[in-house]
Amino acid sequence: MKMVKEDEGEEMCDMRGMLSFTILWLLSRRPMYGQELATEIGNRRGDKPNPGTIYPALKELATRRLIVASQQGRNSVYELTTEGKATLERSMEYFERAYGDIFNELRQVPPGATKVRAKRPSGGRPPRA
Repeated sequence: MKMVKEDEGEEMCDMRGMLSFTILWLLSRRPMYGQELATEIGNRRGDKPNPGTIYPALKELATRRLIVASQQGRNSVYELTTEGKATLERSMEYFERAYGDIFNELRQVPPGATKVRAKRPSGGRPPRA
């Protein structure tokens, strides 16, 4: 797994594999043009994807008929197709099954407490309460 540096210089997991999912999720909220999508993604993950990243991803999603583009002035505005909505729904269900417990656990951490979990003892079992 590739690691990247956050603004404060701390490492975190590289989230590039989430680009298509994020685009579909954003387009489920409203139609957007490419630059608007890049800005929204940048607001969420801290760095804005460049055109060489966002437009190939949009092209791939359009090829798979998950999104469709329409010209509005000089901009292509993207929106989900029916298949794109169904794919997003399946993806969200998978994401919840695969990772939901992680986020539920983080939500239960009291305010002000460190959200990073301690390493488990050598046996790999959680400490007993």
